[in-house]
Amino acid sequence: MALNRKLGIIAGNGRFPFLVLDAARAQGYEVVVAAIKEETSPEIESLGATVHWLSLGELSKLIETFRREGVTRAVMAGQVKHKQIFSSIRPDWRLAKLLLSLDLRNTDALLGAVAKVLADEGIVLENSTALLEPLLAKAGVLTKRAPSLQERKNIDYGRSVARGLGEYDIGQTVVIAENACVAVEAMEGTDATIERAGQIMASLDLHPVDPRHSTLERALTVVKIAKPKQDMRFDVPVIGVKTIKVMQKAGATCLAIDAGKCLLMEGDAVTVAADEAGIAVVAS
Repeated sequence: MALNRKLGIIAGNGRFPFLVLDAARAQGYEVVVAAIKEETSPEIESLGATVHWLSLGELSKLIETFRREGVTRAVMAGQVKHKQIFSSIRPDWRLAKLLLSLDLRNTDALLGAVAKVLADEGIVLENSTALLEPLLAKAGVLTKRAPSLQERKNIDYGRSVARGLGEYDIGQTVVIAENACVAVEAMEGTDATIERAGQIMASLDLHPVDPRHSTLERALTVVKIAKPKQDMRFDVPVIGVKTIKVMQKAGATCLAIDAGKCLLMEGDAVTVAADEAGIAVVAS
């Protein structure tokens, strides 16, 4: 981080903004939060930081707010659902102009363009994990149980599929069973992708005599990776205890993530939850 001790946080949903806020204040930053009405938890106001509320479409208001507060460095923290760009939210003139200029409207194109507009206005986006490095996944098996041989095969295949999707910035997550791709992530998000995979497997016809019998193993392996050219300023892969709970309900038994590029939101609580659920977690 720069020597300027004032930091702006563009807060999306989830716990990510809270973690960044706590870490920034612990390191002596004066924090100014730009909270997105459609995404940010109202709880953000209870932490004592300066909070300004704005709509997702108000790019000009964001710039004006940070300028007025003297913010020249900022962090994007927390998800903004990609599908929001197709919602009823009305973009201001600046955001509308930006959207019309884009050939693609994937995450990299959208947020990259916003980052450039902010930089042109003297507001530089920092890496969103700069204050949270202790929460980045370390390489190796993170749980008591290591992946089985079949889960390892699923991981290898899933990584190749996910890297292909990542090239086009479609999604970060794929769900695999017996070297077959069951579900891929698009705009719906990781949890919804895992839930859909579980629903697909649950809908398959079982053996008429012995329901436990199946030609193929039905346990799911979830692979969540950073994009090949991951911009650490935004859309960093995130895993939390909720992810583990969603996996358990869907019948997933293994999770593979990228070391050094995936945040474990609740730290060790994620691996504790995985151990309790019998889910293997590995980072590489």
